[in-house]
Amino acid sequence: MSLKRFLRIIIEIAFGTFLINRNVVILQKTHIMNLSQEDWVNQLAADENAVILDVRTEDEFNDGYIENAVNIDINKGQGFIYEIEELDKNKNYYVYCRSGARSAKACQVMNELGINNAYNLLGGILDWEGETINP
Repeated sequence: MSLKRFLRIIIEIAFGTFLINRNVVILQKTHIMNLSQEDWVNQLAADENAVILDVRTEDEFNDGYIENAVNIDINKGQGFIYEIEELDKNKNYYVYCRSGARSAKACQVMNELGINNAYNLLGGILDWEGETINP
């Protein structure tokens, strides 16, 4: 990955989906699909190519997580990017965090890294009505 691309991704993680281009703020187009809990659960249940991705910190993850979730902490910066680059780009990723903000950013980064099917859980685990695993 080029330094320019790396810096762009880090800036997008820090500042959301807005980019400044010649003093004009434009909304970057992404393939992020924000889904309600009902749609997220129904689509996940019907998807044989699904991976659940929790992008919270390890401590948050250990407080409880959605069954079968893989934890990759978005706050790890370059470490997060390295782990995302190792994922199978042909899978469909159902992504969540605490409230839905970090997971939306994670979906954007995933799109930038070539993962086109990233589905953000609106409201995150705070609004989750399903079961959780509490280690």
